[in-house]
Amino acid sequence: MEPENPDFTAIYHEFAKPIERYLLRFLEPREAEEVTQEVFLKVNSSLADFRHEAKLSTWIYKIATNMAIDRLKKASYRFETKQISLQEPERSVPMEAQHANSVESNTIHKEMNQCIRGVIDKLPENYRMVIVLSELGGFSNQEISEVLGLSVGVVKTHLHRGKKRLKEELTKACDFSWDERNEFSCDPKRG
Repeated sequence: MEPENPDFTAIYHEFAKPIERYLLRFLEPREAEEVTQEVFLKVNSSLADFRHEAKLSTWIYKIATNMAIDRLKKASYRFETKQISLQEPERSVPMEAQHANSVESNTIHKEMNQCIRGVIDKLPENYRMVIVLSELGGFSNQEISEVLGLSVGVVKTHLHRGKKRLKEELTKACDFSWDERNEFSCDPKRG
């Protein structure tokens, strides 16, 4: 159960990085960082009015989603520069694990992620947001409904249609196979 009077500092430390990673899926890095700060300014100023009708995390993601949508709609935002991040930020890896990951494997995974990111990036915003929240954010349909202000039925429809569209677009853009290590592989189709 969430505390009645949550502490802003604790909220910021718990949610700042996840919110920034979430926003990186829609905005370029510089803008994601700016919007993250704006989100927490809004959270801080509105915390006293939080009525606990939804989970705290849902409320914060709703603020972040609305601010991301507002930023995307601004004429100053250049769509061509936006990047979607499917990967977590790099963390320090023990020396043994670094040796296990070959340069070739890292390059292949990077190319795969770029291919998939490019396809997700081209999805209509309503499908992209639902897929990101569901598949990458781990939100339930009810939580997505609350974050986006849509009915659960609309969320389910967008998720179903978005996944179908994503599959179609990935099939057009990528060649899928299993590599020599029996790992799933995706290569961009050439010309």
